[in-house]
Order: sequence, then structure tokens, then C-alpha cells
Amino acid sequence: MTAKTFTPPEQTVQLSGISWQSYETMLAEFSYRRLRLRYNRGNLEIIVPTPEREFYKEVLGRFVETLAEELAVRIEPLGSTTFKLPELVGAETDGCFYIQNASAIKGKKRINMSQDLPPELVLEIDVGSRSEIILQICASLGVPEVWIYNGSQLRINRLENKEYVERDRSLAFPIVPILEIVRFLEQAETMDYLELVKAFQNWVKSQIS
Repeated sequence: MTAKTFTPPEQTVQLSGISWQSYETMLAEFSYRRLRLRYNRGNLEIIVPTPEREFYKEVLGRFVETLAEELAVRIEPLGSTTFKLPELVGAETDGCFYIQNASAIKGKKRINMSQDLPPELVLEIDVGSRSEIILQICASLGVPEVWIYNGSQLRINRLENKEYVERDRSLAFPIVPILEIVRFLEQAETMDYLELVKAFQNWVKSQIS
């Protein structure tokens, strides 16, 4: 299948010299809108998600849930929860999952990154090649693994010595060749959603049988 990247680019606003208090104010003011606000030490990116981003985040998230189901791995999905380290970083991810620490946050109504552990897996749909800021934020939060899909490639980024390094195996699901998921993602626009999920589920079963 011909490689592609997502088009058209999303509408984004990038600001610098933004105080933490201004970021908190904007979070409150924009809470009713479906925006992504990403703050990194004075730099702020505001994203208006496209249907393309929202669609692929749902598909990739469903794939993670299928992997967990077939591998009997406990997970707690927290979607686009806002994670913050006061005065430093804050962001809504496209998707996130607690895995090894699922029991530690089970039932919590609020996550405090000064006390709680970060999710083990974050998902990012890269529309417009702007994934650098989310990697910087996730590194500051201590997220062990970030998957990034840009329409043609799926990248597994693992946190090593406080920096992300691309690897071909996932920490969360090490026995499955995660990079092969891309061929299912490439079919998402043309294949019925539930049929795609079923095909992916059968593939996962074939990998672990």
C-alpha cells in the first residue's frame, strides 16, 4: 500500500512566553471545547483535532485493548486525561493506558502527577509532524512508552536515560511484533471498523498461539 501522511494539517496555535497560570486559565476556559493544550516550560501548543486524528486514536486505542484482552493483561484506559507537573508541563494525550500500575489508579477521580505514577503507554496521532512536544512532555512526566502513528509509520518510543529511543519491541506487549500493526491501520479508512477489529484480533491470536 502506498505510504501517506495525514492531510490536511490540523489547525494549531503555538505560543511562547506563557505563564503556568495563563495555561491553567486557558484549560478552564476551553474545558467545554474539544481542544488539546500542550504546555512545555513556557511554550504552549493549542490543537484543534481533525476527524482524522480522532478516528485513528480510537482505532489504535481499540487495538491496544484487543492486545490486552488476548494477552490477559490488565489495563486502565484514561483517554485524553490532562496530566500536569505544576509550573513545568501539562498535556492531553490522544490516548493513554495504565498497565503495570493499573491497580494503583483504579477508581481515582483525579490524577496528581506530584504523587501518582504516569501511564505506562501513551498514544499520539501525528498530524503535521508535531510529535516532538508530546515526547518532551511525556519524558518530563516519566512515561515509559509512547506510540506515534503518522499515517504511514508506527514508531515505538521507549524512555531510556530520560530520552526516547525508537525500538522495534514494546515494553507493554513485548511478545507481539507491534510495528506490524501499521498494516491494519492502513486498512482503517476502507475496511469496516468491526471487521478490522476482528481481523486484528485474529492476527494477535496467531502471534501468541
